[in-house]
Amino acid sequence: MRIRTSFPYETTHHDVRIPLPDGTLLYARVWRPLTSEPVPAILEYLPYRLTDWTAPRDWQRHPWYAGHGYASVRVDVRGHGNSGGVPGDEYSATELADGVEVVNWLAAQPWCDGRVGMFGISWGGFNSLQIAALSPEPLKAVVTVCSTDDRYDNDVHYMGGSVLAVDMHAWAATMLAFVSRPPDPLHVGDAWRDMWLGRLEQVDPFIHTWLDHQTRDAYWRHGSVCEDYGAIDAAVLAVGGWHDPYRDTVLRLVEHLPVERVRGLIGPWSHQYPDRGLPPGPAIGFLQETLRWWDQHLKDVDTGVMREPLLRAYVSDSHAPATVYDTLPGRWVGEPTWPSPNVTTVSYGLQGPAVLVRSPQHTGVDAGRFFPFGNDADLPPDQREEDARSACFEFAVGEETWVLGRPRVRLRVTSEVSRGQVVARLCDVAPDGSSTLVTRGVLNLSARHGRDRAVPWEPGATQEVSFELNGIGHAFPPGHRIRLAVSSAYWPWIWPQPGSQAGFTLEPAGSFLELPVRAREASSDIAFEEPEQSEPLGVSHPATFDEPRPERLVVRDVAKGEWRLEVDPRYGGTRVYPDGLEFAEDALETYTIDENDPLSARTRSDWSIRLHRPELAWEATVRTRSEITCDGTDFHTSNEVVCTDGGEVVFHRTWEKRIPRTAG
Repeated sequence: MRIRTSFPYETTHHDVRIPLPDGTLLYARVWRPLTSEPVPAILEYLPYRLTDWTAPRDWQRHPWYAGHGYASVRVDVRGHGNSGGVPGDEYSATELADGVEVVNWLAAQPWCDGRVGMFGISWGGFNSLQIAALSPEPLKAVVTVCSTDDRYDNDVHYMGGSVLAVDMHAWAATMLAFVSRPPDPLHVGDAWRDMWLGRLEQVDPFIHTWLDHQTRDAYWRHGSVCEDYGAIDAAVLAVGGWHDPYRDTVLRLVEHLPVERVRGLIGPWSHQYPDRGLPPGPAIGFLQETLRWWDQHLKDVDTGVMREPLLRAYVSDSHAPATVYDTLPGRWVGEPTWPSPNVTTVSYGLQGPAVLVRSPQHTGVDAGRFFPFGNDADLPPDQREEDARSACFEFAVGEETWVLGRPRVRLRVTSEVSRGQVVARLCDVAPDGSSTLVTRGVLNLSARHGRDRAVPWEPGATQEVSFELNGIGHAFPPGHRIRLAVSSAYWPWIWPQPGSQAGFTLEPAGSFLELPVRAREASSDIAFEEPEQSEPLGVSHPATFDEPRPERLVVRDVAKGEWRLEVDPRYGGTRVYPDGLEFAEDALETYTIDENDPLSARTRSDWSIRLHRPELAWEATVRTRSEITCDGTDFHTSNEVVCTDGGEVVFHRTWEKRIPRTAG
């Protein structure tokens, strides 16, 4: 990583409050070049608190953009951080309308030349696309990183029509803790407590809404830009990583947006900006790459970025299974269109007699983290134990085979029960027997006719089901085997269906694995600059005397047949900011299941957050507990929030709700 200290422009930064039509003020930080000429503005718009939680990341890139001649602006969403108002659901109509107002406000400032771009990762990448689909006139370009065009089937809530136990629960619990944090009195003064209590009175756990909508209905169509790609007028640079769950969005955007307004980039990365150097690498000079995008579309400079291939993608070499890789070997390839003329679908027929697929309910404990962030235990370990709990079909690799895109399975299935799910994993098996997970996919059998409906299976019927696996770029070397592993359970990623312990029968005759095989090439001229960022903020991480807990711990009670997965998400821990703020957080997620009982599934998440300013004698804490259990007909959710000011409990509420299992 190269730290940049000298730029074409000297810069300044200041905090402002952006007025909305209803009188609400959004808190913003603006970094600007010192010039008398107006410049384009680029916006990052998030709920994650610009004065503390994202501050270290913000300082890596916003001053860098300002130093290259842009007004770079970070804004807290309504009801979060030091912004006014109360929080709402993610990507609500209000959030998006506020975003349009912010874009228009920026364009009208005397230091802005009227042209605006938006960028962001995850939430900020989501709402960049969604606001672009509302077509505010000043918004000319977007850089969307690790985001989705489909809020139902490519987000943290559902996968293949199945409830994502691992992240629907975890992210709802995380957001409950996040929305309960107070404003900072250093920035809002004595009004902080009234603002906080006003917010807390409006809090409702997201999990209620998400579980209330178990099929792809109007709730999920809102904000899903795949409903109408034509609504997006801005130029879109779509960026993802093969170890990020949202990477398929990049493939869909380059397929459906006009070629003159879109480019795609997929590397080997996790859920991170590609310049941060977090595993797996290689990292790239991403800020320089985005500067080419901004200069092209906001300053009318021909940077050559639109002469790049429509899609630049990384094809990783085969690698031994591990939970972390500093760097994955491989090569960059360029595709002129998508679907690409360089990619051919190759069909592999499954062989052998009919097989009963009846996986233990703990199948999936070695799935790895749904959102890898570059931590040591994020990625899936050796899949041999998972494969042993699945039905496996293998294909010898005679010559090196590159796969680029979304594999598909077509399976003939007989089920004696009305509900269940099919999970398919694609693995790279080395001569020593080690099994590396390449990609995977899921289908809720009730969603086989579409994600917008739940159609029970007729018990005893045989049907062909077909579904795609997540996209991947991977090279299978000669002498290895391609393994398709099929299971009927995948906990804790997928919430098990009632009766799913019965499994299903898979008939290999008439069943196929279809791989998008990419033509090999000797070399590629695709290259990137060395990663660079602006000077870090200078946050310190005090040492703690507590013994660190494992990131991921699997506990098996042999006598009870119970499996428990404990996860420390490692978002940030304790840190002290240059302005004196002490910010501490701790979280633990727990997923428990009996290996023979799908109704035993339960999740729990506990959060603790402390904010302290010694110079102001200010200390506020947030503690939350979130749990989900189930029976054959309902989900049962329980959530609790306790907030203190200086040790005094100022808010305490518990929510208990029963939600029918209509499709999940």
